[in-house]
Amino acid sequence: MPISSHPARREFLQIGVGAALGLGFRAPGAVQAAAANRAGKTQSVILVNLTGGMSHIDSLDMKPDAPAEIRGEFKPVSTAVPGVQICEHLPQLAAQMRRWALVRSLSHGENGHLPGTHRLLTGATMPNQRQTDLDNVLSRRDWPCYAAALNQIRPRQDGIPNGVTLPHALIEGPLTWPGQHGGFLGPTHDPMLVTQDPNSPTFTMDTFALPGGTDQSRVDGRRSLLERLDSSGRGDAAFREHQRHAFELLASGRVAGAFKLDREPVKVRDRYGRNQFGQSLLLARRLTQAGVPIVQANMGIVQTWDTHVDNWGAMKTRLLPWLDQAITALADDLDTQGLLDDTFVVVSGEFGRTPKISTLPGEKISGRDHWAHVYSGLFTGGGVAGGRVIGKSDRVGAQPVTTSYTPFDIGATIYQALGVPPDSEIRDSQNRPSQVCTGKPMDVLFQNR
Repeated sequence: MPISSHPARREFLQIGVGAALGLGFRAPGAVQAAAANRAGKTQSVILVNLTGGMSHIDSLDMKPDAPAEIRGEFKPVSTAVPGVQICEHLPQLAAQMRRWALVRSLSHGENGHLPGTHRLLTGATMPNQRQTDLDNVLSRRDWPCYAAALNQIRPRQDGIPNGVTLPHALIEGPLTWPGQHGGFLGPTHDPMLVTQDPNSPTFTMDTFALPGGTDQSRVDGRRSLLERLDSSGRGDAAFREHQRHAFELLASGRVAGAFKLDREPVKVRDRYGRNQFGQSLLLARRLTQAGVPIVQANMGIVQTWDTHVDNWGAMKTRLLPWLDQAITALADDLDTQGLLDDTFVVVSGEFGRTPKISTLPGEKISGRDHWAHVYSGLFTGGGVAGGRVIGKSDRVGAQPVTTSYTPFDIGATIYQALGVPPDSEIRDSQNRPSQVCTGKPMDVLFQNR
């Protein structure tokens, strides 16, 4: 059956067959690829997505000696690692730099937001990439996101989803960013999607609430009846799988409790920052603590870091301070909770920004355009050897001059960290096999690996 490449927005956000039980994510399907042949140290991955692409030159790879049309308005400051400088508007990260590995030679060849995001979220090139953004929207032809592939390779039976995306899907008008769901693996592997701002005082997840007039004993009775019907051979197998997972989720209090942010001490919530960035990463920590293997935290609405206009104003007043507070709070909190060694944290956008400053037609405030040739990312936890700068860009931040690493390599590293060899097999709805990732794990990040 042909699959449309233009799914409606409601299709991506709808809750599917679990609606009767208040569910908001898809159950694992019956197909299972080959299991990973070795166990990884990491229990969880948090992918901090700087949607839109953060300017590396104005944050993590500054060029203070470059000409004025390149270096920008910000000044560098020294970090806790001798000889390493980053932006003055990242003071907490500068103080915490011994905990992080900073990679300054990320690189790939796709300057478009949608296909670039697909690479970041899946570790793969978009299949059948189209000519325009209006064509490059979310599709069941996409490569599966990390959580979806993990869900096929290593399905769970405990009601805990293999992935959660928060605090919203990446949607802008008619465009729904590709690479956010199960892609060609099908909707049964889609990650759980949060559609609310965790910083809102009314934040809640009704996904886990029993329908009105229903208590746990009634749910248990319904499940017992369905199991008796199933034993008679009635019903569709895929639908029964949805039902089974729905009951498991309702019975699992661990994930439901993770969404109750009001249980956190005020001091902890304040440490992360009372904004969407901060509370999203606090929620990410709580979800990993509940056993969710992959959390994708979108830092901002779609293209928040897409600073064609007012690059320095936006970064100085909101973006860098919020990010600085949130990621350092996350690293501190994971360490305090004893989770840092078991949680691999990746902070990256789909690309960086152009070395040369520019002003769009009709605009008065300058910014920077898209630039995938070289950009920077941060990594910590899961055995990452912190306090290092890996890779180098040229004197104007335009090209890597050392070994470069791609989003495919980030993807391979994510899989390897979770104990999934990147050459593991996944199968589409037609049972056709594919290698989950063709990148090479970034072993340079880790100690004793």
